[in-house]
Amino acid sequence: MASGWAPDGAVQDQIDDTVSDAVQRARANLPSGESEIVCVECGDDIPEARRRALPGVKFCIDCQSARDSRPPPSLINRRGNKDSQLR
Repeated sequence: MASGWAPDGAVQDQIDDTVSDAVQRARANLPSGESEIVCVECGDDIPEARRRALPGVKFCIDCQSARDSRPPPSLINRRGNKDSQLR
């Protein structure tokens, strides 16, 4: 069912685009390159098993968990209603 002037499936297209953008953003944030031996935030040693499992890792498990617990806000507003754009 379309709403207003939108074609059928427009809502699902917006949902699919939002999910696709989130996946691309998550993949872009994956570490790459050479791993650090010590955490760049706290200075604790990063276990060798973690360095082998995640090439390019820069944070210990505790610091990475703290960073993961506060995800960044969504960067794109696809809602398109006037109130959400005025905030």
